[in-house]
Amino acid sequence: MQTKLLNSVLLTEMQPKHYPQVKEIYEWGIATRHATFETKAPEWEAWDAKHLPNCRLVALTEDGVAGWTALTPVSGRCVYSGVAEESVYVHPDFRGRGIGKLLLSELVELSEEQGFWTLQAGIFKENEASIKLHEQCGFRVVGYREKLGQMHGEWRDVYLLERRSKIVGI
Repeated sequence: MQTKLLNSVLLTEMQPKHYPQVKEIYEWGIATRHATFETKAPEWEAWDAKHLPNCRLVALTEDGVAGWTALTPVSGRCVYSGVAEESVYVHPDFRGRGIGKLLLSELVELSEEQGFWTLQAGIFKENEASIKLHEQCGFRVVGYREKLGQMHGEWRDVYLLERRSKIVGI
């Protein structure tokens, strides 16, 4: 991916030097209790090992990292090599400014260049802004998983969204 400048926001590949701010944004997402089942952000080595190296982006402003997005494989089986789970997080100070849409749109394009035919996301039902963002970027709700997991003593419901690549004609 080449670095892109859009609306005074620089979209570029995530580098290890970005991770302290990426981790901080992830921790804010964790604190909302509406972004992930995770309760603690991992250190760089663990995060790096989990996420695909060729589909990681950050949105940079003059203040630093305003948001990030990345893919994780859904399975190690070769038949799922073109399917990945997507994550997108925006710093609280930058929400509602279109940064999430910039990141997710660019990730979709990048993922197709890398041969991915399906992106999926699991989103808590309360996270209406994230559901709307994903739908604006071509994702559709394909399922609703009731009481998928417990978090802080409460059962949580999750929408399963997916986006199929138009490139491969699925």
